[in-house]
Amino acid sequence: MSKDLTKRSENYSQWYNDLVLKADLAENSAVRGCMVIKPYGYSIWEMMQAALDKRFKETGHSNAYFPLFIPKSFFTKEASHVQGFAKECAVVTHYRLKNAEDGSGIIVDEDAKLEEELIVRPTSETIIWHTYRGWIQSYRDLPILVNQWANVVRWEMRTRLFLRTAEFLWQEGHTAHAKADEAIAETEQMLNVYAEFAEKYMAIPVIKGIKTANERFAGAIETYCIEAMMQDGKALQAGTSHFLGQNFAKAFDVKFTGKDGAQDYVWATSWGVSTRLMGALIMTHSDDQGLVLPPKLAPIQVVIVPIYKGEEQLNQINDIAFTLKTALQNKGISVKYDNRDTQRPGFKFAEYELKGVPVRIAIGGRDLENGTLEIARRDTKEKETVSKEGIAERVEKLLIEIQENLYQKALALQNNMTHSANSYDEFKSILETKGGFVYAHWDGTTETELKIKEETKATIRCIPLNNKKEEGKCIYSGKISTQRVLFAKSY
Repeated sequence: MSKDLTKRSENYSQWYNDLVLKADLAENSAVRGCMVIKPYGYSIWEMMQAALDKRFKETGHSNAYFPLFIPKSFFTKEASHVQGFAKECAVVTHYRLKNAEDGSGIIVDEDAKLEEELIVRPTSETIIWHTYRGWIQSYRDLPILVNQWANVVRWEMRTRLFLRTAEFLWQEGHTAHAKADEAIAETEQMLNVYAEFAEKYMAIPVIKGIKTANERFAGAIETYCIEAMMQDGKALQAGTSHFLGQNFAKAFDVKFTGKDGAQDYVWATSWGVSTRLMGALIMTHSDDQGLVLPPKLAPIQVVIVPIYKGEEQLNQINDIAFTLKTALQNKGISVKYDNRDTQRPGFKFAEYELKGVPVRIAIGGRDLENGTLEIARRDTKEKETVSKEGIAERVEKLLIEIQENLYQKALALQNNMTHSANSYDEFKSILETKGGFVYAHWDGTTETELKIKEETKATIRCIPLNNKKEEGKCIYSGKISTQRVLFAKSY
């Protein structure tokens, strides 16, 4: 099977695009900037959904669904929110279509303009808080812990599959609370849920932190985030959790009567991750041969491939393979037995290597004689011939080992590509020659933040939550600083 992947060392961006297309994850659609997520790619997203959804429900959240269309007037009620999304919104202006007289199809009837234009959902805070006004009267109605799985539209001009598209899939949590500290605790809890998912399922180490005022979500008091490092040294924001304060409750007049009989505005949070996680998964672990998937998110964890001569030998291998498949499935391991006679074993090996299947088992004629089989692991490409006895237990342990190895490999990369800079010249030199995360002092002003971004293309990814106080001087302005912040170029 010909892969024809560009090498990462030659052109990382092209390598990524090649891999998304050739591994059958996604492709560009007829609509500019939008993507078709193909079955294999969607099956990985479903694995992510299932793991996250389980955790959301364990932390007390329920799923709901809100409209795709949002009245334009809703966006004007929260000033910073409308300012933050104004340039990205897709707007519906007309509601009726009629046949074109020239037979070209359908045209818009100019007389059928909507009384109020509708925004195609870029995020749902406004429509949800308008809805919550009817749900909340008393402290007894709180908290509300709701999540929705949905699609959103943000009219991006420069797009890349999974990482930045005009339409994408995500989940967005929206919660309502009686007290500020409860909402802050919720915001932090969900950040930790995302970090745990990234590290334990995606095998991606992340830095937890708070965004600067300039990078904060439009309408939030505080934005918490997790930042991951890709193999090329660029950062990728892998999840955000926002403390919204009472901003949206005030905008939509959502009040509740407390135990003391007094009225107050409700406290809010929102939090989300998207199909951008697919991009993170690809870029963190994959190589020049194709995808490398952590076992916990692999749709197929084990593939069994027969190597045979003649139907009699195939039948003997089938007996062993189906018995092994059942034993693995009984342990909760997903298995595919590929005994297609339309492709040769070499083609199948290349196909499953490209698709990142963690473990491949080959059974051939010699294995029939010796009671053995060959195990190959995708992460290290190591192969060994082992006895078929106890193979299910061996594979079970191997999957755990692969999951941990991928995490440790990604952690080592992050550690090796994390630097400290004590001057602006050193900062620029690191970005140009090494890349990666750079810890440096910053004076806390948006003006300096934007100047650094303009001159170097590096942004403050976050103010890490575990930051130690450290007296220093801003690398750009020379003003006093009390801590280092995390800079990087990013996706």
